[in-house]
Amino acid sequence: MVSITLSIPEEIRKKMKQYDEINWSALVRKIIEKKIQELSWKEEMLKQLKKEEEFTNWTVEIGKKAKRGRFKRLLEELTPQERKELINNGNNN
Repeated sequence: MVSITLSIPEEIRKKMKQYDEINWSALVRKIIEKKIQELSWKEEMLKQLKKEEEFTNWTVEIGKKAKRGRFKRLLEELTPQERKELINNGNNN
């Protein structure tokens, strides 16, 4: 195990001495370990969100392409007069 030095205000050190039963080194170690776990979890969640965002963007693009394809097929089924009416009605909105 590696040792580190921690600087704290003198007032805090005096208060810590009042509680001799507490292993301050172990407490700080556990707090550091917990923070590392939290940060690792957060990093992993951000990676997952990025993957989900990429998938969502991909599905939206597929949906748009499908709509465009369907719209083109529907236009092809219309008569020239129906297409003209559709275009004119769209411009009036």
